[in-house]
Amino acid sequence: MKALVLAAGLGTRLRPLTATIPKCLVPVQGRPLLDHWLELLTRGGVSPILVNLHHFADRVLEHLERGPYAGVVRTVREETLLGTGGTVLRNAAFFGQEPFLLIHGDNLSRFPLRDFQEAHRRRPPGCEMTMMLFVTPTPHSCGIVRVDDRGVVQEFHEKVADPPGNLANGAVYILEPTVLEFLRGLGRAVIDFSTEVIPRFLGRIHTYTNTVFHRDIGTLESYQAAVAEFSRLPDEPPG
Repeated sequence: MKALVLAAGLGTRLRPLTATIPKCLVPVQGRPLLDHWLELLTRGGVSPILVNLHHFADRVLEHLERGPYAGVVRTVREETLLGTGGTVLRNAAFFGQEPFLLIHGDNLSRFPLRDFQEAHRRRPPGCEMTMMLFVTPTPHSCGIVRVDDRGVVQEFHEKVADPPGNLANGAVYILEPTVLEFLRGLGRAVIDFSTEVIPRFLGRIHTYTNTVFHRDIGTLESYQAAVAEFSRLPDEPPG
């Protein structure tokens, strides 16, 4: 299975930390955030991995070229940000006709990748993607879902003031190639995944709940809290 790790964000809510460093390279236990994702993916046999670049692109590229994952990572530079859906569409040829992982690299996460893949393989008929969920302490800052008894998303509430629950979209997905066909049909280069794609797939999104660790690091406060929690996790088993 291939993967796209989104690492082009500006990280404006993490300033001043991101005034001199790209968000994907902020340190977590002495290693860049991006490397934690690359380790998780390569341990799970995912290859190749595509990383998109924009903010401090040269810094990220230099890190990847000199790092331990250079052999499995490819990069694509976005001079203009395309949104998650737009980036997926632009790189459709990379994915081919197989299911692929789509990951927002500005989260800090740990989970058994093979279990996530197995959940997708066993998804109910008609589902075209599997979304990772987690229980969030700040529901108003996340996309909150309601699922049916099969674990299929029936409602999606993106960053609303009074969301109906705390089961949140972790912005990690496995997508079927049919999603690429939908993106092509929109006829646009810039596509927001949360507002223009997910609502159109309600009833066709299977879910997998990450019960190990998943945190957004969008602000300095959430970053500091996530790093502190992450440091208390037991060592990650191989595979």
